[in-house]
Amino acid sequence: MAQEVLFDLKGKVALVTGATGLLGKEHCKALASAGARVVVADLNLESCLAFAHELEQLFPQNHIGLALNVTNDSAVQASVHGVLEEVVSIDVLVNNAAMNDKVEGRNGESFGIVAPVDYPTPTFNEVLNVNVTGVLRCIQAVGRSMIQHGGGSIINIASTYGVVAPRQDLYVRPDGSRLMYKSPAYSASKAAVIALTQYFASAWGEYGVRVNALSPGGVDNAQEEWFVKNYTQHTALRTMAQPHDYRGAVVFLASHASRYMTGANLIVDGGWTAM
Repeated sequence: MAQEVLFDLKGKVALVTGATGLLGKEHCKALASAGARVVVADLNLESCLAFAHELEQLFPQNHIGLALNVTNDSAVQASVHGVLEEVVSIDVLVNNAAMNDKVEGRNGESFGIVAPVDYPTPTFNEVLNVNVTGVLRCIQAVGRSMIQHGGGSIINIASTYGVVAPRQDLYVRPDGSRLMYKSPAYSASKAAVIALTQYFASAWGEYGVRVNALSPGGVDNAQEEWFVKNYTQHTALRTMAQPHDYRGAVVFLASHASRYMTGANLIVDGGWTAM
């Protein structure tokens, strides 16, 4: 019997949602570097095609750009069906698409600015439609194919804020003014992602489909110095993550290195939840 090679994704196809965002690009690079053919899926087709081309220059493969709207049932089904017409199977799904409060102060007008007592329910529902129902749509669409082909790995990107409550003091400037509140929708949605992970791990384990969550901590994204100071004092490693710090975890969960792992929530947060 040939020895199994851990962390090797050669011959595998991996679909990443929200793939042109800050962490989405890193997830794609991680999977491609391990040998996978990557389906770069996000709302804007041109951006997906451009990044798929960029991946090809770094990791020669015929990577695919795909327009994918996770808020639309028929669109998700059609997009996944289109991929499956080109490839034999989708072996890895990374559910990364999400709406997130903007701690950098950009585009924060739509949600996350108001106090929790005033948080609007339409916005709450909008966030859940992307962060939870969107994950469900993709799990169902891709999981059906995985079951038919004898297995696969689904990785749901959750958050430390799905495990512990947000620290609202992080968003208070040195002068006492407040940048924002972390929204109740974000915490609720990420906790739900962890629950969905456990549900489908239990339901589909007999078919060889593994379902795990990855909960990242805060990521360095050119935040203001005062915010970085506020954040890092609550981490054991006294630093924020760099965007590439989650590459190893993604490859681990996607590959045979984690073959006996399902229903788990892998927390990679620099010790945030240990403090």
